Amino acid sequence: MSRLLQRRTALLFLASSVLLFGLVLRAFQLQVLEGSSLASQAINQQEDLIKVPGLRGAILDRNGQALAGSEPGASIFATPYQIKDAQAESEAVAKALDADQEDVLAAITQPGGFSYVQRKVDLKRAGRVERLGLEGIGQHPDTLRVRPQGDLASQVIGAVSPEGEGLTGLEAAQEQALHGTDGERRLVSDAKGDPLKLETVRDADDGEPVKLTIDAAIQAEAERALAKVGEAHTPINASAIVMDTRTSEVLAMANWPPVDLDALDRADPESLLNVGTSYTYEPGSTFKAFTVAAALQTGTVTPASSFTLPPSITLYDRTIEESHERGTVTLDVGDILAQSSNVGAVTIGLEMGGRKFSRWIDRFGFGHQTGIEYPGEERGIVHPYEDWSGSTMGNLPIGQGLAVTPIQMVAAYGALANGGLLKRPQLIKSIGDQTVPADPGKRVLSPQVSAQVRDMLKGVLAPGGTASEVSVPGYTLAGKTGTAQVATAQGYSDTRYVASFMGLAPADKPAIAVSVMVNEPQNGHTGAEAAAPAFGDIAAFTLPYLGVPTD
Repeated sequence: MSRLLQRRTALLFLASSVLLFGLVLRAFQLQVLEGSSLASQAINQQEDLIKVPGLRGAILDRNGQALAGSEPGASIFATPYQIKDAQAESEAVAKALDADQEDVLAAITQPGGFSYVQRKVDLKRAGRVERLGLEGIGQHPDTLRVRPQGDLASQVIGAVSPEGEGLTGLEAAQEQALHGTDGERRLVSDAKGDPLKLETVRDADDGEPVKLTIDAAIQAEAERALAKVGEAHTPINASAIVMDTRTSEVLAMANWPPVDLDALDRADPESLLNVGTSYTYEPGSTFKAFTVAAALQTGTVTPASSFTLPPSITLYDRTIEESHERGTVTLDVGDILAQSSNVGAVTIGLEMGGRKFSRWIDRFGFGHQTGIEYPGEERGIVHPYEDWSGSTMGNLPIGQGLAVTPIQMVAAYGALANGGLLKRPQLIKSIGDQTVPADPGKRVLSPQVSAQVRDMLKGVLAPGGTASEVSVPGYTLAGKTGTAQVATAQGYSDTRYVASFMGLAPADKPAIAVSVMVNEPQNGHTGAEAAAPAFGDIAAFTLPYLGVPTD
């Protein structure tokens, strides 16, 4: 072998060795130094993590009917830079979604790499979009909040955000129980993107159901009664509450006007409030029942006590008159309630004395939250005795100079109904498998006194009473009308009123207490005109529905 050939062979061997060494080094770098990073990239290229939404817990009525529930759905999105024919695709997607084509076009032509076309779409419409097979249009799993009973009890139930979180009402208050936990699945695909394997990484957990004391049938009737009030009197708002006096369970909590929870962008924030717990008003004459009850319980008066009452009474700078002109009359305590005498109620209050009367206002729960399981409950407004003026006792015995909520009033009338126990109204029966215990209550009146007041309240619906036109065949009713002037910066208005009615049925052994409050009604502003008929409608349905025997 020539020297030249040997040299060339050596050079070739050296080059081959260098090349081989380089390959070994590169392999070492890829497999050892960068192996984990490259493996991760490979996994990312072949695996997708898919969120599996946990369903939000249902809100049920007392009989297990769903007032709000959840079901699987999808949200449709676009990657606008992938859209090739925006006009044609927007028309196709809009048709599949039953949506407005202009809205879809705006969504798929937005600048950026992602935009929602429509969120919270049911599976039927989502399937129609998927079958279009359009590039740049995708979807991901989502859940829908559905209300099988429509807008029934909408303010009480409350709204949910597009992200599935409670915003108002019980949806917000019970967020921790209702909110589900999302799960995760891993989709493994081959190099072409075809799926090879789908495995569960973490199971989704659904939220817990919340069962209410509300009865959907009674709730619907209460809302129908308020709708009639709204049509006839066009108030600012109105509330009706029905409570089972035997258990203090709230059977209905209705609001007017209703609100569409699926159109929150068009809803007035005020319309989302639950009037029964959030609105404060002066109760007017419905408060006189507590003036009389306190006087009877303290021995200040007896049912047979009678008073000679002038047409008006003056305390310092305050002159109290009747709602209608009359001369001097003699009325007993029952007549004072039945005829809603302002002068009579103030006279009884003065007999008791301000300090003692102040303690009784507190004892009936006014100025305090009832404790009902609902967020944002108002306390009302009750001034401490130390802040009273000389004319305060001209206001408070007739339900002026303090503010209450409808739920406070129905709770206090519940004590008149059940033999004298003031109980927390109950709205929730159970959360998941945990039963919410009932409140045993505290005694504020003797059974004898509560029966005496109920007997007097029968006169309100009897001939000569302020609500004599309201009746339910087969049942004796008890209750009290209220017509309160709205307090303004210039004093009490002569044109703006809150009309209300508090009712118990049947009168001798009440099964239900009903509160109806109508805020600034038109075309008849008194409690007898605007509120009492709604009580009659509600009682006429509820008593037979509950199987309450006739008198």
